[in-house]
Amino acid sequence: MEAQDCQAAAMPEPPRPPARDCLAGWWDMVERNLRSFPHSCSTLGRKIAALYDSFTSKSLKEHVFPPLIDMLIYFNFFKAPFLVDLKKPELKIPHTVNFYLTVEPGVMLGIWHTVPSCRAEDAKGKDRGWYEAALRDGNPIIVYLHGSAEHRAASHRLRLVKVLSDGGFHVLSVDYRGFGDSTGKPTEEGLTVDAICVYEWTKTRSGITPVCLWGHSLGTGVATNAAKVLEEKGCPVDAIVLEAPFTNMWVASINYPLLKIYRNIPGFLRTLMDALRKDKIVFPNDENVKFLSSPLLILHGEDDRTVPLEYGKKLYEIAHKAYRNKERVKMVIFPPGFQHNLLCKSPTLLIAVRDFLSKQWS
Repeated sequence: MEAQDCQAAAMPEPPRPPARDCLAGWWDMVERNLRSFPHSCSTLGRKIAALYDSFTSKSLKEHVFPPLIDMLIYFNFFKAPFLVDLKKPELKIPHTVNFYLTVEPGVMLGIWHTVPSCRAEDAKGKDRGWYEAALRDGNPIIVYLHGSAEHRAASHRLRLVKVLSDGGFHVLSVDYRGFGDSTGKPTEEGLTVDAICVYEWTKTRSGITPVCLWGHSLGTGVATNAAKVLEEKGCPVDAIVLEAPFTNMWVASINYPLLKIYRNIPGFLRTLMDALRKDKIVFPNDENVKFLSSPLLILHGEDDRTVPLEYGKKLYEIAHKAYRNKERVKMVIFPPGFQHNLLCKSPTLLIAVRDFLSKQWS
């Protein structure tokens, strides 16, 4: 009975159209597609032609050189030291915590906060909240903006952080976008935004404790860019330390060790300048310092071959001439033996920094 009920309830099949009707419908569809085919081909052809024109309108060097210059300026793809867990700074340096700061959608910065060594015992077992609250303890704070290549766990950077921590400073070691485990792609504008974001984040949590921007090499350009923007906003930074600074990226690039050997190639310098202009890479320390009022300390080694001492001296002369209060600008030159990355080994570095900042902040 159930089977009979199901059969009775089933809907009758619709009548099938004659075969010639199906064939006619299929042929109509083919005709429509054939009629639209020339238009589709024409559209595709125009797109291919546009791409071809776009590519051939530039020389091969224009396609290759800007990305190559980006790699040489930032060198962020070289993420040494390798096999380091950046989430666990305590494996590399004591009384330090790792945290992340979101700058904008898609950009998150990795930062290590090292407290002064005098607070090492207090810091044991503490979480990020404790470290953040410690920024108000009255010990001065340094936002450290490193140079190109590697990341915040590089040995020479850790050595400097330890010296500063032993000297009573909080140190926030920042990996810009695209460096270390920070997300995003490095650009001059982006690195500047990163520095401003970290500085302002720190100032809102430090109370009356002073905060200093410390830039090394490439980081000097980031520091003065950020300081100029903050100056224009009416919030000059509490102090700036420039370690091994250049005047601007154009001058620094033509003396960059990896590029020096190509300077005599016809057209090389013009191509280099065009690439820097295209990617908007300037880092104009020599122009930025003309607009600053913050205490400015320049540190440079006599035997620095990466950024020769003459550039640091030139930058000091420009700043000293531009500053109304000449006592706010100082330069300290270190004897041979420390080259580009190891001023932290000088026994007089900490003395020079503390002496300058204490006078400015008194």
